[in-house]
Amino acid sequence: MGMNQAYAPGELPVSFPIFPLAKALLLPRGQLPLNIYEPRYLAMVDDVLKSHRMVGMIQPDPDASARGLFPVGCIGRITQLAETGDGRYLLTLTGIARFRVIEEIDAVTPYRQCRADFTPFAVDFSPSAGEDLVDRDGLLRTLRSFAETNDLQLDWDSIHEAPNEALVNALSMMSPFGPKEKQALLEAKDLKGRADVLVAITEIELSRGKNPQTTLQ
Repeated sequence: MGMNQAYAPGELPVSFPIFPLAKALLLPRGQLPLNIYEPRYLAMVDDVLKSHRMVGMIQPDPDASARGLFPVGCIGRITQLAETGDGRYLLTLTGIARFRVIEEIDAVTPYRQCRADFTPFAVDFSPSAGEDLVDRDGLLRTLRSFAETNDLQLDWDSIHEAPNEALVNALSMMSPFGPKEKQALLEAKDLKGRADVLVAITEIELSRGKNPQTTLQ
């Protein structure tokens, strides 16, 4: 199956490994590079490569217990993989669909696993859904203000050429915001909602007049 493989809800595993990682946002058809070096996650990659090649990205909930997670994550498929000389995996996850955790499995594996429900996010299985409703001009105005305020150099040619879905999701994934803001972007109802949330969060940061800890790449 290639990088652009389309899936239906019934084709995804009901249970799968999860990779809790703060501020790491994966969205449908977005690409997330990961540097895997912990033994438990190296084992996770080895295991999924033998089957469906899928991993669920999910954020720890900063307001919950030590092992608490946000209820919604996004499953992705390993579409690129390279091994390094020092025992790491450099891989790319391509997002497929968001999921809601039903329960965490009491697994014997060193990594965590969950059972999940994809049905609340049926829109994720339709590429480009909602693109026409996105306020692209408003999004680009806000992005330009943010870039100027934070002295960011962006590839504006690529930004202007990108379709709305790719633009909104890429900007959301690269955004330098905290876990709660990233989760709000993830859980937005649809593409228009995500674009609106992204603009709102960015405008709040601009009004505060401070630089986030990290910057857009």
